[in-house]
Amino acid sequence: MDTITVKDKQFRLSIPEARIQAAIQREAERINKDYEGREPLFLAVLNGAFMFAADLMRNVSIPSEISFVKLASYEGMGTTGKVKSLIGLPEGIRGRHVVIVEDIVDTGLTMLHLLETLRAQEPASISVCTLLLKPEKLQVDLDIKYCALEIPNEFIVGYGLDYDGQGRNLRDIYTVV
Repeated sequence: MDTITVKDKQFRLSIPEARIQAAIQREAERINKDYEGREPLFLAVLNGAFMFAADLMRNVSIPSEISFVKLASYEGMGTTGKVKSLIGLPEGIRGRHVVIVEDIVDTGLTMLHLLETLRAQEPASISVCTLLLKPEKLQVDLDIKYCALEIPNEFIVGYGLDYDGQGRNLRDIYTVV
């Protein structure tokens, strides 16, 4: 499908599933190499990163664990500018190598909040792995070690990303028309 409707908005195909999967495999290979012998803890940010986390973990071949955290800063099509922690962080990350798995980094405010919270628990290291990055929208300086795809500052839906709770199930990523 080249164009779809989600609720009251039209979206056009932006990133097909094959391109998404190739980018995920590339980043997983980098992680496998970088974390060989370290057994990282992947910390996936719900709800949006659930599809990315599943596909990333299917491509990670090193011993590792995964846990989940839920943070929110979006309502509808825009960021609220405030991060709400909805589900607590896992215990026992002190001395662990943590890889945050995020669906999209745009302003960076949610990621900054999560990084500050995690650093207080004294992990051995923290890396960020995001499916999507909007470099022109970043408001804070972040070190994004693993970025599958950079995209322009447009509203998107699909592959775990939603518009008012809908569209997460789409295999491709679509941009609002």
